[in-house]
Amino acid sequence: MAAQPTPKGAWKITALLFLYMVVNFADKIVVGLAGVPIMQELKLHPSQFGLLGSSFFFLFSISAIVVGFIANRVEARWLLVGLALIWALVQFPMLGEVSFTTLMICRIILGAGEGPAFSVAAHAIYKWFPDEKRTLPTAILSQGSAFGVIIAVPALNWIIVNHSWHMAFGALGVVGLIWVALWLMMGKEGPLVGAAAGGVDDGRRYPYFALLTTPTFMGSVLATFGAYWVLSVGLTWFTPFIVKGLGFDQKQAGLISILPWVFGAVVVLVTGWISQRMMAQGSSTRVARGILGAAPLILGGLILMAMPHIESRGLLIAGLVFGSGLCGSIYVVCPPMLGEFTPTSQRGAIIAIYGGLYTIAGVLSAFVMGNVIEKAATPLEGYLHGFMINGAIMVASGVVGLALLRPNTERARLAASGTAVQAKAA
Repeated sequence: MAAQPTPKGAWKITALLFLYMVVNFADKIVVGLAGVPIMQELKLHPSQFGLLGSSFFFLFSISAIVVGFIANRVEARWLLVGLALIWALVQFPMLGEVSFTTLMICRIILGAGEGPAFSVAAHAIYKWFPDEKRTLPTAILSQGSAFGVIIAVPALNWIIVNHSWHMAFGALGVVGLIWVALWLMMGKEGPLVGAAAGGVDDGRRYPYFALLTTPTFMGSVLATFGAYWVLSVGLTWFTPFIVKGLGFDQKQAGLISILPWVFGAVVVLVTGWISQRMMAQGSSTRVARGILGAAPLILGGLILMAMPHIESRGLLIAGLVFGSGLCGSIYVVCPPMLGEFTPTSQRGAIIAIYGGLYTIAGVLSAFVMGNVIEKAATPLEGYLHGFMINGAIMVASGVVGLALLRPNTERARLAASGTAVQAKAA
């Protein structure tokens, strides 16, 4: 069968949603980047700063799931506007003097606004690409995380060094409002819905319990949980580790802390390209998505577990770069895998529930890392012990992914279960 054509304007929407994710991750990284001056000004212990990092995720998962169900009924275009406005407006209170409580409340609200971001963006972009062409745009969308760091860190760090961490938050608020204006001018809803979307298009729906208990859904959640544990630790603790653990100054740390995200960007793009090429050559999605996404988690986790046995600062940075960067592979493949067997009318909710569950890792990881650091004999020892824990979680998630990610069989399994109902009766 000939490949379904991509609608005109799909790549323009992809570019806008890429920028959306750039802003999203710039908002996430700013607390970790400004971690040392924030801890100094507010006189915070590592456990308190870890709690601040985790607070971002208190409503993250709940919001992701709730908005995911709303995405089944409301156009993604307007959901994206509402979420981006929350991100922008919640930054401005930090322009003045702020207490720990106020900063934490603003981060909780920001997390509630950002929780559904990737799921809604992926749902929106899948209305522009047929199933067999979704891996590469998903990879580009995922790259917003890396480029949000790569682009934002030098700019935000310059503001922090030359002005203050307060001004860095204000700058992000302005950038968020600019994106909203661009999206209102150029963004629109995609045409590929129902039968035109590819994938599950026979007008049937499945009970959510049946979809949520498929091995591929559970494997996607557990595999991405380990990857997100490492990512959320990075958002809060990479820059403080480089300053407090390795002894670099804030200006140097801003440049060094980009490196894991640069490598992660390469991993994501290469994974997306290889996956789509393998599928074009006839590989099953079990191999081209499941195995390709999960196997790098094991290698990355083993690298992080080896860090306590490394003494050189250069090699420690290399271990952090390669170990954490390899977790990016899983983000590219899971949303398309879920889209393979989920009806279009239920896809927004399923991808959102997936996101809401795996991001629970963020609630725990930064706080656990802070407590490990605080209880260690030296800061460096605490950081390295924490990274070893991160690595073990990442290895376990990769093993689970290899065992459970079998998207090519899920649609037949669901059809054989006899649980499908006509959409109008659901």
